[in-house]
Amino acid sequence: MTTKSERVTILTSPDFKAFLTLEAKKEGVSVSELIRVRCESPAAINDEEKILLAQLTKELQVATKRANASLDKGMKKAESVLRQIKKRKANA
Repeated sequence: MTTKSERVTILTSPDFKAFLTLEAKKEGVSVSELIRVRCESPAAINDEEKILLAQLTKELQVATKRANASLDKGMKKAESVLRQIKKRKANA
C-alpha cells in the first residue's frame, strides 16, 4: 500500500462539509479516509436500488415470456401459411 502523501484541497458549502463530517463520524473515520474509501471502492447499490432492480428484472422476465410466446405463435402461423402455399402449388 502506498503512503498517503499528496494533499487535495476542495471548496464546499458549509452544508456539504457538515454532511461529510457526519458521514465520517457514522463510519468512525476521518473525512479524508471517508473520501478515499468512497472514491476508491466501486459504488454500492443501496437497498432501494436493489428492490427496484429486482422489480425491473421480474418485469423483464414477464415481458420476455410474453414476447417468446408471441414469437412462437407467429412462427406457427407462418409455418401454417407456408404449408398451405406449398399444398396449393403441389395441387396446381
